[in-house]
Amino acid sequence: MSSLSVNAVARIALLASDVLVDTHSSPFSTKYASYTSPNQPKIVTVPSGADVGSTLVQHTSSNLTSFTGVSGPHLLARLVLHLSDISDKPIVLHLAISDDLSDALLLRSAVPYFVLSTSAQEAHDNALLASKLARNEKKAVVHAFYSDNSDDHILEITEDKALEFFTLPSEDSHPAEDGDPITPLFKAYEIVSLQTLSVLRRPLRPLHSVGPAHPATVIFVLGRSNLAFDVEGVTFIHVSLVNPLPLPRILHAIPASATRVLVLERVQRWNAKWTPLYLDVLSALQERDQKPVVQSCIISGDGPSSSEDIAKLLEDASVTDAPHISFADAKPQINGTVIEPHVPKHEQSYTKMLSHVFGERLDIANDPSLVPVLGDIATTPEYSLGRARGQIEERKEALRTVRDLLQDKTISPDLHAILSQFLQEKDDPSRSASLSQLVVEHLQSTSIVSHPLAERIVQLAASLPVRSRWIIGSDAWSYDLGASGLHHAIASGINVNILILDTTPYSNRKSVDPSRRKHDVGLYAMNHGDVYVASVALYASYAQVLQSLMEADKFDGPSVVLAHLPYSSEDMPALEMLKETKLAVDTGYWPLYRWDPSKDARGLEPFSLDSDAVKNELKAFLDRQNHLSQLTRTKPELASEIVSSLGETVKEARRVRAEKAYEDLLSGLDRPPLLVLYASDGGNAEKVAKRLANRGKARGLSTTLGTMDSTPLESFKKAEEEEETLVVFVTSTAGQGEPPQNGRQFFKALNAAALAASPEDRSLAKLKYAVFGMGDSHYWPRPEDAQYYNKPGKDLDARLSKLGAERMVDLGLGDDQDADGYQTGYKLFEPQLWKALGVDSVEVTEAEPEPITNEHIKAASSYLRGTIAEGLQDTTTGALAPSDGQLTKFHGIYQQDDRDIRDEREAAGAEPAYSFMIRVRMPGGVCTPSQWLDMDRIADEHGSGTFKITTRQTFQFHGVIKRHLKPAIQDINRALLDTLAACGDVNRNVVCSSIPTLSKLHAQVFEFSKTVSEHLLPRTTAYHEIWLDKKMVAGEALRDFEPLYGEFYLPRKFKIAVAVPPTNDVDVFANDLGFIAITDDKGELAGFNVTVGGGMGVTHGNKKTYPRLGDIIGFCTPEEGPLVAEKVMLVQRDNGNRLDRKNARLKYTIDRMGLDVYKSEVEKLLGYSLAPARSYTFDRNVDDYGWHTGEDGRHHVTLFIENGRVQDEPSKDFKTGLREIALIHRGTFRLTTNQHLLISDVLTEDLPKIKQLLRKYGLDNLNHSGLRLSSSACVAFPTCGLAMAESERYLPILIDKVEKICEESGLRSDAIVMRMTGCPNGCARPYVAEIAFVGKAIGTYSMLLGGGYYGQRLNKIYRETVTEPEILAILRPMIKRYALERQEGERFGDWTIRAGYISATTSGKAWYDGMGGEGEWREA
Repeated sequence: MSSLSVNAVARIALLASDVLVDTHSSPFSTKYASYTSPNQPKIVTVPSGADVGSTLVQHTSSNLTSFTGVSGPHLLARLVLHLSDISDKPIVLHLAISDDLSDALLLRSAVPYFVLSTSAQEAHDNALLASKLARNEKKAVVHAFYSDNSDDHILEITEDKALEFFTLPSEDSHPAEDGDPITPLFKAYEIVSLQTLSVLRRPLRPLHSVGPAHPATVIFVLGRSNLAFDVEGVTFIHVSLVNPLPLPRILHAIPASATRVLVLERVQRWNAKWTPLYLDVLSALQERDQKPVVQSCIISGDGPSSSEDIAKLLEDASVTDAPHISFADAKPQINGTVIEPHVPKHEQSYTKMLSHVFGERLDIANDPSLVPVLGDIATTPEYSLGRARGQIEERKEALRTVRDLLQDKTISPDLHAILSQFLQEKDDPSRSASLSQLVVEHLQSTSIVSHPLAERIVQLAASLPVRSRWIIGSDAWSYDLGASGLHHAIASGINVNILILDTTPYSNRKSVDPSRRKHDVGLYAMNHGDVYVASVALYASYAQVLQSLMEADKFDGPSVVLAHLPYSSEDMPALEMLKETKLAVDTGYWPLYRWDPSKDARGLEPFSLDSDAVKNELKAFLDRQNHLSQLTRTKPELASEIVSSLGETVKEARRVRAEKAYEDLLSGLDRPPLLVLYASDGGNAEKVAKRLANRGKARGLSTTLGTMDSTPLESFKKAEEEEETLVVFVTSTAGQGEPPQNGRQFFKALNAAALAASPEDRSLAKLKYAVFGMGDSHYWPRPEDAQYYNKPGKDLDARLSKLGAERMVDLGLGDDQDADGYQTGYKLFEPQLWKALGVDSVEVTEAEPEPITNEHIKAASSYLRGTIAEGLQDTTTGALAPSDGQLTKFHGIYQQDDRDIRDEREAAGAEPAYSFMIRVRMPGGVCTPSQWLDMDRIADEHGSGTFKITTRQTFQFHGVIKRHLKPAIQDINRALLDTLAACGDVNRNVVCSSIPTLSKLHAQVFEFSKTVSEHLLPRTTAYHEIWLDKKMVAGEALRDFEPLYGEFYLPRKFKIAVAVPPTNDVDVFANDLGFIAITDDKGELAGFNVTVGGGMGVTHGNKKTYPRLGDIIGFCTPEEGPLVAEKVMLVQRDNGNRLDRKNARLKYTIDRMGLDVYKSEVEKLLGYSLAPARSYTFDRNVDDYGWHTGEDGRHHVTLFIENGRVQDEPSKDFKTGLREIALIHRGTFRLTTNQHLLISDVLTEDLPKIKQLLRKYGLDNLNHSGLRLSSSACVAFPTCGLAMAESERYLPILIDKVEKICEESGLRSDAIVMRMTGCPNGCARPYVAEIAFVGKAIGTYSMLLGGGYYGQRLNKIYRETVTEPEILAILRPMIKRYALERQEGERFGDWTIRAGYISATTSGKAWYDGMGGEGEWREA
């Protein structure tokens, strides 16, 4: 096979590599033997058929390791097993191919880079590029090239230039097009491509177009072609970079004029239905409104080699829009006369893959091709298993006969050697067949053939090679494990592999016959203990399918591979199959995993999870298996005891349960049973239901409590002779009159039944019910929205009645607007219920159990320990116990779940996709470059890959799953930061102004902030014990002591801010405690004005809650500040409302006690009076963007990070850019409370480098509207459990539209403070913004106006309910008026008051006064 391309690639490999791996007798060997290279790599030659991957793994420490070989199924199938080990190592795989790319493309999705060369010149140039790319990026590169080309000469680089090229330093930048969303991998490719261009003077493009600029047809070509001619209206695009090939680049290459796209690929042995490039092209075109027809064509041989061929191909394509078209030379069709069972074309993907991986070794025991000979019985599982067992027994006999012949002393030495070698390698997949053939040929060519044993061996010749035996079945087998033969195959213990294809799409999973229950075959097989099990999905992970098939074949015993192939018909489009597969895998409905029990015997973990989500049943199995495995490995003698004792344990459990059931039966004979069902999101309805159930028990009722979704509607449909069911339903109201999360399935079933019911329907005649609904009549104030008030309760009552159920009492409605809230309605409802049940006269003497509150949890937590440590060890769930979820807040951790897929996971029977948010405690918001790099790494290794700069001037990580919690906390502490008291009922992160120009003053207030934070830090050692594995306090001999907080800690959270006039960027008045820096005549810090009583949180519709701005109570010196903070906090500790958390913040305590009284209590603890407040001036609360020089000559730049999210996104690789800056920066990073970032203390000599990186990554782009630069949003969906509407994901979209209005009015550069939150808790400080939106339901917000530009005045509600069209309709004329009528320097918030839209808010308690607008603008 030696050719120009082979020689050129071999020469480059010699010049570039430190280690060169080659196979014995390869076409490259001759070049290596004859060529003398100035670079002398270590050459490692491996035998043909050996495991090349393991050799490469052993040589990954060099600057570059190269492999040269000929592409083939056996070589590449072995390489797949090692790709995870070598993909992030500097390795180049040079693969010579002859025609078909199918084998080589198996590696495409598992390696960072895949480059294809179709000519000898390209092979030389791309070999150079691939070697440089692997050296620079430390990533694996596959370089596939055609070895049989017709080139007669090529231009080669000189040795000196090549060696110099490989040692060139990597470049940091390249000219990327504006708005080009390219990945870091692709950027690196472009950089090296430009470097290669500078050396060779020949461009290397990922996509090369030939043809007119505005074609009607575009033809993509993957592989070698003879398309070197012009065709009118046709552009050819030749693909050189196969991976990574960003979809936007594909899209850019297809002109808008194209109405048809053909994808020609040389992959005639491709296993899947959809070819690789076709899927990429199809996905790229999803972004285009006018989509051309996309068709795939597999080519081979010469392919279309003339303009006539192309014309014929286009003609065939034009008569159909089918995704597949054929070319005459593509795949030979075999016209047989034998009728075989039809195999759906989608399912052929897996059978082709088996054929590709195992080749001639493959034996499908129930192959449809056997039907014409053996009849329909050939495809039954019983026959297949019997056939496989017979073949295995026949091979055992063949091997036994070979061993017997080997003992015969009359055989020749040559035959003895051949038989010995065969037995040694009888199970080697690559050598077994050739050695078997050698044995038979030798026996037949000598006189020994007449020997009886030799005769028998020849007769059994077909059984000598090792086979890969498979039985293929459908998911129908999982409905009856016994009848399907699966149980027999699993229990047989024989070495047979079973491939089960599950074709049910995720979205259709509920449409199957409900009377037939599908069993979890994987779980059943794993419970057997000695079966290899894999769950795979071709369109989720091709490499994982390959690995699973090969591991199953290698396993000595039964193997079950469950393959997901979702399709509803054979015409189902590729994109739909991709979507269905992704949905099934992402929700945990179809987890990807591998279970190899043979690893357990070797001390390895038998289970490998290849996807992010698993089902609850699988979690439970793994947890049990993990506990048993650990116990039996530690004490093997216990293994038999564990098994033998299981029976006794079960007997005892049954006895106890029977006794309890008997006691319950006796005690319940005279009591009517009552079922209490609730649906609750916020917890209020659940509390009412629990209280009702407890009171029912106290009155002698046999009461059961549960969620609505826990009881199917069908259970209430009873026959005439059956007893009646008594049920009380308690439901709250979510969103726009929607049922709460844990009642939605019940409501869906009830709505469907009511819709289908006839007027005579009495299906629920045996149900007696009562409904108590809870809502807020003012939550949706507009007349047209009145229907949403208590809608779930009203609908539930009406639909149950329609289906024949009997109402015990009238519908009860609780209204948050009543004097006692929902209690007003409930006090009327409950007595009527007891009367209807006949227990109203029962005297209740037993004290009602006190509800468990946060105060109880804190007191019982042993100073914030709870059972957190035990919960972290529980692998059966991704969550912590509810009480521990409250305690982890004190440790800086919130439990959350992905609300985007909550419904899907519930429908799949999986628990929510739990994860955790971690918030760092970082007083003053200052960190070092090293700490920034640590945060960047922690986000990648433990979180979602992004992190957020919060309004509390610190870092926040999302998406941290439970097993990563402890490692993440430990990594944060290694960075000399922590998370203690970042959340919870304690003093939280102390924030301070970020002032780039006043270097000395900032240093002083920053140190003050740290001092206050440390002074108020909780002293419990629980944090260090749980997260940092410090030694626990010894029993009860020594106890933790909280000198400031005590065992109950504070009633609610406590926030402190330090502001430096004239900038109020921290919104000092919005905090419980504020310090306003006051300087003397020399600019030195003299002390602080002290403010108390600010706070943002509100509850929709509850007028007992409101935002409040802090009041100034005096002045203190820097030395007095920490003690003042302590005493202010202690007065709140002792006087705050611990009975109602909604009224527990300091703002309510001050309004209840009076400001003067509160101040006097503080001064009493201080022992002196605070000095009078001093004068100061604020003029803004937005950040000062751009470059500034401090008093000390150092430089600072403030960057706009929209809503604080640090991430890489198309054309804005901010995370990468900031990482690059942190690597060279010698100053600090300062986070702002407006969620932006300062790169501070930049030395003059470092300015050019910093500016260059800012420019490279677009971080210096401040060309935004004043509105956008002044905006802020909280996280909200999908992680925040309190979110009612979108915020961070939606505000930028809304600003896109509002800033157009501003531009039309000439206000593009004018700052208007706009903020948005997903709920009324106020994390983004919306109540001091000039315009604010507070989420009420999906797509619906309260709109607030009139806040002070520098945070000096609260806004108030202008419209209680608005959607986007209404927002734009309100703001358009308002902003236009503001542009025309504003006075000099007048801010938007001030103007809305002067213009009469809204009245000024004078205090927190007056916040509701004048809500809804003023005068003509008042909401009707």
